[in-house]
Amino acid sequence: MIRLYINIDHVATIREARRTIEPDPVRAAVLAELGGADGITVHLREDRRHIKDRDLRLLSATVRTGINLELAAEPEVLEIALEVKPMAVTLVPERREEITTEGGLALATPAQREKIGSAVEKLRQAGIRTSLFIDPEPDDIRRAAELGTDAIELHTGEYSERWLNRYPGAEAADRLAHEIQRLRRAAALGRSLGLAVHAGHGLTYENVAPIAAIQEIEELNIGHSVVSRAVLVGMERAVRELKETIREARSAALSIGAR
Repeated sequence: MIRLYINIDHVATIREARRTIEPDPVRAAVLAELGGADGITVHLREDRRHIKDRDLRLLSATVRTGINLELAAEPEVLEIALEVKPMAVTLVPERREEITTEGGLALATPAQREKIGSAVEKLRQAGIRTSLFIDPEPDDIRRAAELGTDAIELHTGEYSERWLNRYPGAEAADRLAHEIQRLRRAAALGRSLGLAVHAGHGLTYENVAPIAAIQEIEELNIGHSVVSRAVLVGMERAVRELKETIREARSAALSIGAR
């Protein structure tokens, strides 16, 4: 069954809006697990704009499912990952001026690949599972496999943007269909190269079903939409509702595939 990891960064974002102590991302993680989350994702940014070092250490002592730690391939945050030893690390691009991650890792040049490859090797030697957050492009998927990562996380941001603008007109619908097919091909290629395939970025209760239906994808990372829903109905219920949506989409896809 497809796994759902809940990204709780935006719980900390709300806290940092007032620079206070609540809401507590550790409590949010506990409630997410009670709601059925298969794991917790957090991004330790270099500027510490939301999740702090203390949050990460408390989460490491509290989370029972597993932590997927997102970070840039930079020495300071890598050292923290090697110290804390989360279940998995997803290497992501990071720019100080961005609101959220805007695209996949750049793997086109030898220097870029050397930097990411070095980080992957350090993490591997520490026994930490690795994933690379990349665009659904064949060349990047092949490069990721060559770097020895365990998994890739396909950036679904362009798909999510197409979903928001799917109306009106046939052209918008065609663009959305193209993005879905692009993700399907990318997932199939990743699996054929021996990579575990994850996906995330901009996924919501409304647009997740077509992605959850891609059988090669074994893990989804979703945050903002869940935290937004949790403000209204609570974290446990928000996670349960999303898990059910994903379960139904995957079950329907498997049923069609078996015919």
